Amino acid sequence: MFIATEKNQAVWLENERDVNHVKILILSDIHGNLPALESVLTAESNWDALFFLGDVVDYGPEPKPCLDFVRRNADFCVRGNHDHALAYDVDCGCRGDFRAMSVATRLWHQTLLSENDLDVLKGMPIIHSTIADGKRFWLAHASPNGELSRYLTADEVIAACADIDADVILLGHTHLPFLGEAKGKKICNPGSIGLARDRGGAACYALWQDDQLTLKRVPYDVSATIARLKRAPLENKIVDALRIVLTKQK
Repeated sequence: MFIATEKNQAVWLENERDVNHVKILILSDIHGNLPALESVLTAESNWDALFFLGDVVDYGPEPKPCLDFVRRNADFCVRGNHDHALAYDVDCGCRGDFRAMSVATRLWHQTLLSENDLDVLKGMPIIHSTIADGKRFWLAHASPNGELSRYLTADEVIAACADIDADVILLGHTHLPFLGEAKGKKICNPGSIGLARDRGGAACYALWQDDQLTLKRVPYDVSATIARLKRAPLENKIVDALRIVLTKQK
């Protein structure tokens, strides 16, 4: 269990403590994009708990400060396929059109993170379940049964969640925001903080408040992220490919 900020310790001291009327900030797929993360934190300066759904590394220019933020502030988190790949030096199983970008930035990120950082990534669970606001929340990265790299369609997500013992199921991985329902269960993918795939220039996240899930999106200074990538030890073709994703128009 990740409990780091003093303001949250009294609320989240025990895994199964039921806490009512909380505001939960739900983040996923930060991917080393610090300007995008900072834009969300500016927009949402107050929350009672923070849930992180995996993939803090790969693609972006600043994995360490992003990982430090998750380590210090996430009340509960799960491991993503890119986190797993970097921590254990294995393939991440990402989409083919993103593979070259993933491999190149992961090799670079391996030089930026310490052994302790890798231990933090390894220590992230694959699935986490907890109670908050009178609801049981289920956190996983790609699929609710703990697969790290499988890409599910909306219909497949709903089918996979139907028999999960939870009221609210939170998934990441696709970088596409999604709200759904299966047998009365609320399902949410907040989208990606650092590498939104439907359109660039904005960080996606979700909120749980007043018994409702809400998808949110805030703009950030994408030029700052691209400028930092240009200073990185990456081939120009990798930086250009990332620039195209980061600035994609709807």
